[in-house]
Order: sequence, then structure tokens, then C-alpha cells
Amino acid sequence: MIAPRPLPRSGLVLSPLGLGTAALGDRGDDGAAGDAAKTVDLALASGISYLDTAPHYGIGAAERRVGAALARHPRDRFTLSTKVGRIIDERERTETFAFSPAAVLSSLEGSLRRLGLAKADILYVHDPDHAEAAAREGAFPALRALREEGTVRAIGAGMNQAAMLERFVTDPALGVDLVLLAGRYTLLDQSGLRLLGRCRERGVGVVLGGVFNSGILADPRPGASYDYRAAPDELVARARALAAACERHGVPLPAAALQFGWGHPAVVSVLNGAGSPAELAANLAYAATAVPPACWEELRSRGLLPPDVPVPGEV
Repeated sequence: MIAPRPLPRSGLVLSPLGLGTAALGDRGDDGAAGDAAKTVDLALASGISYLDTAPHYGIGAAERRVGAALARHPRDRFTLSTKVGRIIDERERTETFAFSPAAVLSSLEGSLRRLGLAKADILYVHDPDHAEAAAREGAFPALRALREEGTVRAIGAGMNQAAMLERFVTDPALGVDLVLLAGRYTLLDQSGLRLLGRCRERGVGVVLGGVFNSGILADPRPGASYDYRAAPDELVARARALAAACERHGVPLPAAALQFGWGHPAVVSVLNGAGSPAELAANLAYAATAVPPACWEELRSRGLLPPDVPVPGEV
């Protein structure tokens, strides 16, 4: 695992491996709350101090479960991010996209109530894919005000695309401290590479999510999920070729997939979701697996990674 890399602007230091909590909100069975508490406890005990959540995850359930678990731990033991851009109704199980300043404040108020916290460390604008102007004109000014008053320490945006994030990062008026890029800088998809370069140039941190591309890089079987739908045959074949190359060096594909992002100097944390202590334990094992330089070299030599993409050990 890489050494922690401080966020250049805020001074926050995120753990290189973070805990994504979407899966903790998605479960509706009787044991979900208990498993969420055990998962958070294991994360903190294992050196994971950065947790990411959102109102969208389980329509409030993830924030409530994470908040209940964190209540048993000192506030200085963890760094927490949540998101704005969707107003949820927990009783009706509905959500509505909303990026106005009033919506940002209402969303954050609800999040802090569910989390049982007075402040959040990081606040992201969540998926403004079809609302760029509203995010610029409404959400970001509200986020900057929240940062100025000390309610949050760092602000940014989280998306499954790189192009809009690049526009946000390269607009100094928005004041972006970090971005959360999901699924666009992975062993299968390096389309976010230019964004990461822009972030590096401007002192903006990058948190990576979706490094398994929603499943295919965890288990590249036919019919595996990619971007939340069945992967096309050519992507399954490429993932299987990645797996075969890694296996020749004694490396499970998920270990290489999880660690790949640490090779870029702009990356401050890699988020990996876990819905149970067992899933988190597996991720911790992947993070601790040694990936020899020869493994990365073979991926490049076989054309499975472009030559200009940095890999761990080169930073």
C-alpha cells in the first residue's frame, strides 16, 4: 500500500484505501445494520480512516448505518465524505435531483442528521451529468460558502465520467479541492488519464471509485457486470487476458485492479465498497498482496496497459 498523500489544498490526509458504503445501504435484511457496524469497525481497526457515503445509497440507509457505527469511535479517527445533489424522502423512498443552494443546504442538513455529526470533512456534488450549469451556478457557490464557514473542509464532485470533472477542475472559480472519479481509471478503462494529469498540475486530489468496473475485474466470467450491465464479449475477453497475465505472477486480478490506481501521483485514495466484514477482509487482502514489477511490465508488453500509464512503484 502506498504512503498517504495529503490533499494539497485542505491538508486532509485520506487513507490510501477507503471504504465505499453504497453496499451498506443497499441491503434490506435484518442483519444489515449489524453487518454495517462490524464492517466499519473492521475498517477503522485495519487502518482505513476514510469513508465515503451519500444520501442516494439506500435512500438514507447507508448514512444512518454508518453514522450509528461511527458514533462509537472518536471523531478524529475518521475522515468522512458525503454528497449533495439529490433530495431524498426516506418514507416515500424517492429522490429528486436538485442543485440549488437551498437544496445543497437541505441535503447536507439531512445527511448530518442521519450521520449524527455536526460537520462533514468532504462534500461532493453527486452526478450532475445533466445539470452542469445548475451545479456551477447553485451547488458550487453553496459548497464554497460551507467550506469558508468550516462546516466542511474540502469540496468537489463525484461522477462516472471524466470530461465534466475536467471542466470543473480547470475552472478556478469553482474552487475544487478533489474529485471522485468512478470507473474511468481502472485496468480496463484509462479514459480518465488526462483528467488525472490536470488534477496533478492544479493540486487537486483524486479519489478513485469503481476500480472493479462494477464486477468484471473481480470475476471476469461471461455475463459479468460492467458499468452496471452485462459486459460485452470483447471486454470479458480483455478482462480474462488481464487475469491470465496476473496469474502468471501469482497475483489475483482483483489485487492488481485495486492497486493499479495508486500508481498515479494525483490519486489520494482508492475507494472499495464492502457490504460485509468478509467482503472488506477480502479487499484488505487484495490491497496487501505483493504485485511484482514484472506483472505490470507484462501487462504493458501484451498491450493490456498503454505504455504511458503509470503503475505502482514508478511514482
